[in-house]
Amino acid sequence: MKLYSLSVLYKGDPKVVLLQAAYDVSSFSFFQRSSVQEFMTFTSQLIVERSAKGSRASVKEQEYLCHVYVRNDSLAGVVIADSEYPSRVAFTLLEKVLDDFSKQVDRIKWPVGSPATIHYTALDGYLSAYQNPREADPMSKVQAELDETKIILHNTMESLLERGEKIDDLVSKSEVLGIHSKAFYKTARKQNSCCAVM
Repeated sequence: MKLYSLSVLYKGDPKVVLLQAAYDVSSFSFFQRSSVQEFMTFTSQLIVERSAKGSRASVKEQEYLCHVYVRNDSLAGVVIADSEYPSRVAFTLLEKVLDDFSKQVDRIKWPVGSPATIHYTALDGYLSAYQNPREADPMSKVQAELDETKIILHNTMESLLERGEKIDDLVSKSEVLGIHSKAFYKTARKQNSCCAVM
């Protein structure tokens, strides 16, 4: 699970404006990083442009998922992650980022802003904090613990069943042994009673 991009944009009437963005392109080769970053910016702007105000959506592109949230006040956020990253955590991140951004950056600057003019440095922190959704999101952490508990219970039940099968084998062997030991006892008694008469 990995986050590659976190962007804050403004959905203007003529065009979408990128206000601030953070990227983690370390998994790509050094020579591809700038192209990948430009493509992520382009994709984010395109998705916001085609999304309605007050909407949330997830768009799949190859093995990546682009999560977009456009608020009614035209402020938008986009997260680009791999397909394994939980959608609920991505939308929680977008909501937090947009709320924080709207508190720190004056609304008047949104339509004319750019990454050079908007001073909002929290995106890199959010991007790194949410790389592991289980650590960043309490619900994901609880879900992971529940999944681990299910696995442990499943393994315990399997081992109990295996143990039960082994016990059943022992019981059946002891029943067979009991029949043989009774036969041996009867045979030994007959032979011993023969010897006592002589």
